[in-house]
Amino acid sequence: MSVPSPEIEGVSADGYPIYRVDSRLYPTPRQTRHEFLSGLHRVLRPRTYLEIGVAEGFGLELSKAVTIGVDPAPRISRTLPADIEVVRQTSDEFFGRDDALAFFGGVPPDLVFIDGMHLAEFALRDFINVERLAGPGTVVVLDDVLPRRTEEAARKRASEYWTGDVFKLVDILRDRRPDLACALVNTDPTGSLVVVGLYPRSAVLPTAYDELVADLRTPDPQRVPESIIRRAGANDALNTLWWDGWPSIVAARDVTGPRMPGGLVERFRGAFERSTR
Repeated sequence: MSVPSPEIEGVSADGYPIYRVDSRLYPTPRQTRHEFLSGLHRVLRPRTYLEIGVAEGFGLELSKAVTIGVDPAPRISRTLPADIEVVRQTSDEFFGRDDALAFFGGVPPDLVFIDGMHLAEFALRDFINVERLAGPGTVVVLDDVLPRRTEEAARKRASEYWTGDVFKLVDILRDRRPDLACALVNTDPTGSLVVVGLYPRSAVLPTAYDELVADLRTPDPQRVPESIIRRAGANDALNTLWWDGWPSIVAARDVTGPRMPGGLVERFRGAFERSTR
């Protein structure tokens, strides 16, 4: 007869262990990821919304914009917006098309939510592809960047809540692309990363991709920094939404040129970037 582990409080319907989480390690999140995403829809009023990894459609139903959702096997159970295209392809297949954003009618994605395959190289590839199609006012949100336990961060799924090693993108973007501005946000359950200042002409990440992937593919268990577990550099979700700079982000859509003005990127960085090391 097996003895239950004190670290496991149950088993999911899919057969994955549900690990106990010590919520004393980090500030209590005041919003879930979808509440935060809904707040971004309110402050940004996006004309276009792109979601990678739609699952049941909880993110898609928040949108009032022209919307594209990409997922090879969506399990949609929510009410979807009227003006939507659901693409049943992998993100690589989708971005490989010359007409990937044709449904947007020539408008770049104003808001993007990346919640696809939970492996760092996949999330990085999705970000690279999004940046290639971005406008000066594009805002990207990456999900699952703050695992609460090492088990959640495993590359091979072994828990009900699974972030994979997407947390590695936090340092990659800050180290390799200091021209971007990144805000970690303390959302429930496993954190968000907001990125602005995208530059479609940048070749830095595509050029470094193979080198980065070689370092990303490390055997489990993953080495998750204590600062990530404790969410040391993460911003409160509501305070992030109350920032008075969002109207300027919206106005950046009308900028002549490929990227957000540098002063606005610096303003965002000054408001939200904190060290996670």
